[in-house]
Amino acid sequence: MGTNSKSSHESYAVSPTVATEGPPVPPNLGAPTPEPVMEIDPALLESMLIPEYGDEVPLAEQGGAWTKDGEPVFGAQATGDMPAEAPPEEEVETQSAAATAVDEAGDTPSVSEAVEAEDAAVPASEEAEGPVEGVGGAGPAVQGEVDELVEEEPEDTDPPLTPVPETPPAGVAVGTPILVGGEDFLNSQAALVSYLSPDGPREVLLAHVSEEAEGKLLDALSVSGTKMVDVQVEETTKERLALDKKEKLAELVTKATTSVQHKLKTGDAMSEASIQKHQTALDAVHAVLDKPNLTDDEKAMAQYYLDQVNTVGGKIQNGGAPMAHFEAHGQPVTKMVTKQIPAPADEPEPGTLAAQLRDASRIKASLDEQSGETSWDGKSRSKANGKEYAIDLGDGWSAVYRPYAANDPHSTEFSMRGQLEVHAPVGAGHGKQLVDRLEQLHLVNAPMTAAEGEWTYLSNNVTAQSLANAPGMKAAFAEAKGLEDLQVQEIVHQRAESLIGLDEDELHYQVKRIQLEAAQKVLPKKVKVLREAVAKATGFGGGDALAASAGYDPTPATSGGWLTWSRFDVTGKTAQVKEAFKGRSLTHSIGGGDMVALFGTGVLASTEKRAVMGIGGGVGMSEQQDKYTGGANSVFLRVSNSPKSGFGGQLIWDDPSVLMRRSDYYAYNGDKYGVSPDKKKASGLTRDPLTIATHGASNNEIMFRDGIDLLGAEAPSRIVCHQAHQRTALLESFKARGITHLGGKPVEDVVKTQH
Repeated sequence: MGTNSKSSHESYAVSPTVATEGPPVPPNLGAPTPEPVMEIDPALLESMLIPEYGDEVPLAEQGGAWTKDGEPVFGAQATGDMPAEAPPEEEVETQSAAATAVDEAGDTPSVSEAVEAEDAAVPASEEAEGPVEGVGGAGPAVQGEVDELVEEEPEDTDPPLTPVPETPPAGVAVGTPILVGGEDFLNSQAALVSYLSPDGPREVLLAHVSEEAEGKLLDALSVSGTKMVDVQVEETTKERLALDKKEKLAELVTKATTSVQHKLKTGDAMSEASIQKHQTALDAVHAVLDKPNLTDDEKAMAQYYLDQVNTVGGKIQNGGAPMAHFEAHGQPVTKMVTKQIPAPADEPEPGTLAAQLRDASRIKASLDEQSGETSWDGKSRSKANGKEYAIDLGDGWSAVYRPYAANDPHSTEFSMRGQLEVHAPVGAGHGKQLVDRLEQLHLVNAPMTAAEGEWTYLSNNVTAQSLANAPGMKAAFAEAKGLEDLQVQEIVHQRAESLIGLDEDELHYQVKRIQLEAAQKVLPKKVKVLREAVAKATGFGGGDALAASAGYDPTPATSGGWLTWSRFDVTGKTAQVKEAFKGRSLTHSIGGGDMVALFGTGVLASTEKRAVMGIGGGVGMSEQQDKYTGGANSVFLRVSNSPKSGFGGQLIWDDPSVLMRRSDYYAYNGDKYGVSPDKKKASGLTRDPLTIATHGASNNEIMFRDGIDLLGAEAPSRIVCHQAHQRTALLESFKARGITHLGGKPVEDVVKTQH
């Protein structure tokens, strides 16, 4: 398995998730609280607010509300034991629920103490002056951190990092990358793709939902298809001939092919073992051809294997580029088979979306190699091994989601788990609506702001720099979650009057909206907490010192059709990284692939991205294996001693720091098929660029998420073509498109031929 197998404005802000604000706090704070018109069932509200906990978890630990006389109490009283009488106002604690839990556990003081040092202390005289109207009862006003949490921000003070286009450009294979707020999507990223079709543009939002957010999405669905029924269907498959199985021709030829292929990819000399495997396969094929009375099908089968064995023999003698993917010979056979399909759909539960569980599939698009445009008829789909939900969003809108829970990571395609498609009705101009529609799936539906971007940047650095187990890091994430839970409680407290009288379905819907809004509102506070913890874990004096450091850059960079986040331990120490890679390069082989077609899209794309771009399968050498390991979500490069000339069909980065600044890569000093860290941590996984620089195995691999920009800041320093005419064709393509430089160098100096 070689690297060839792994490739190949106007500012806008979506309306807030909760558009209708609750009633203002009454001015007569000191007056007795009037009795509400009706009560909200506390158990119902608590279960909606904190659905992920079981009943055995105390309410104080849930971050939910205690009850008094059968009525819920929110705010400061909800964070501790319920006293017999409300305490005097001056004695009300201002600590967050998360901070309380940390302190009681005997851990170090909460990270929020450092954050609070940045904020002015609230004098006692400025604390709440009296009881505030609650839900079904009176409770003291929420103070301290909560006062700051619910301060209304002016409109448009924090514009989105990526504008959402009303009309995504039609036919652009990589689509338009956008960032969505919150943490519902991996790297908070989505793409808007507008496919060409005979009926008009087909606009689709593509994203990868995080496993933590799946519960919210599934809660929005009323799933049919969980009951399966047997049906008889006619199916055409390929089956090996009995003679092939008896003589084991497929097995012998495959062994010879695999052995020689490995040597071709690594550049090693042919071994005696490889030569012997070839000879064994050749003898077996000739023995079959010499048999009398072969049928025409058997002769065709034996000749198929002889052609492959001869190809292998030629590579043993002459070397060259890796061979095309080899499959065993099969004879088409049509027969009736029994399959299970979902039972007919039932009526969805009120307030949910009708969804059907079915066999997984992918968009089957088509890429025009001449124009570089992608098209899709809105219906064609390729098969995948797993399950997915087909979701009806109403009014001609739909979605497809491939869940984590329903796809066994050991037996289904791991790389597709969490993939989401949202489909608009045919026609142009649905870009912003595609983002808005995420709310129906209980997912955050507002563009990412700068504050949210910094949270994603810090979170990615925690992963990239392996800081998850650093002192104080878990407490920081717990405190951040506690702040969010507290924000939910406060919004409910403020909007109690508007929630009273709602039936169960309406209340459920409004609570989900409140949870989404709380996640957005509390981000600036959470960022301070996490920044402080990351600073301490990486040797900075505090969050301010980290933010002021030279390498700190919480804004994403565009990488072709994707957005990437940097890591400050590399951007702040570029000279050190360059020194570590001195005399070494990153390389990627496209084998016999078409270099002009590759640069026509402008990106080196992962197997999963190529599928939705319309690039057919068979480009890589191990596409199927990579889907099961999770490597199909990345492109693969290798570390090698800097080649003076380079083999044909090769991309070379002589300055690896260009790519090592990214935070989304991981590596092995050996061939692991790019097994994803989310699947299991294979032996030797590292994200440390200084360690990666030392990798010396000929089959080492570095995986970069989604793809690499070949024409922008991530462009290779050398592009090595097989022949002079290929170099000429690529240069002519660049000239026609107005591309004169790559990586700051004239394209004539970048594009070369092998010597």
